[in-house]
Amino acid sequence: MLVVACVKQVPDTTQVMIDPETGTLIREGVPFIVNPFDTHALEESLRLKDKYGFRVAAISMGPPNTEVTLKKALSLGADEVVLLSDRVFGGADTLATSRVLAEAVRRLGEKDEVFMVICGKQTIDGDTAQVGPGIASRLGYSQLTLVDQISDVDLRAKTVVVRRKLEGRHEIVEARLPAVLTVVREINRPRYPTVPMRLMSEEAEVILWDNKVMQLDEETIGLRGSPTQVRRIFSPERVKGEILGDGLNKPEEAAHILIDNLLERDIISL
Repeated sequence: MLVVACVKQVPDTTQVMIDPETGTLIREGVPFIVNPFDTHALEESLRLKDKYGFRVAAISMGPPNTEVTLKKALSLGADEVVLLSDRVFGGADTLATSRVLAEAVRRLGEKDEVFMVICGKQTIDGDTAQVGPGIASRLGYSQLTLVDQISDVDLRAKTVVVRRKLEGRHEIVEARLPAVLTVVREINRPRYPTVPMRLMSEEAEVILWDNKVMQLDEETIGLRGSPTQVRRIFSPERVKGEILGDGLNKPEEAAHILIDNLLERDIISL
């Protein structure tokens, strides 16, 4: 029984540079971290391992230095890690990314039955929240998003009950397994690695799957397989604000000044 945790290495800064020709991230000289939402996905996978005896495999698509991120997953208790790395995977949008990740999950499922795939709600560099649902759609798995609690897993009936965090309320949902879950930060508090596990992870092997292993059509992956591409990126122009009157000590006077300004600019009418 296998739970697959999807993790991504993301830039640890807002000052990222974009290649003007390809519209992709320039990685040189930028520090990277594990996507914060994905740390919660990995932790929840490990909690399922502790409670139900699942094996945990962590997968990540990225450049060779993503090995560091996957070794962190090993130090926390993942049983297996797989790096999906090939130049033809580069520049992928969410459609092409979910295609590669779904194929990796399918291949893992050939040797051990996959019960769940757990992803972070979204990544802090893309903020699309599309990859998890994309994996579910490609594999035909149940799809449960915005999960902040896994209430029950019935291995005999192959069902899972989760709580979803929605605006102003929660929703309790039961779904068939296998399922793809995307989780929010409130679901757990990630653990820290022990010293022996950290030392072990430094020497552990990270399995590499390139496209010779994956055997995906190069027209459907990476930049060539991405129907959405960044054409231009820029910072919006900011206009300096204006303080009208003394709103703290003379609020009525400030309100009259504001109304007069809005009238002059024909924004409101009386």
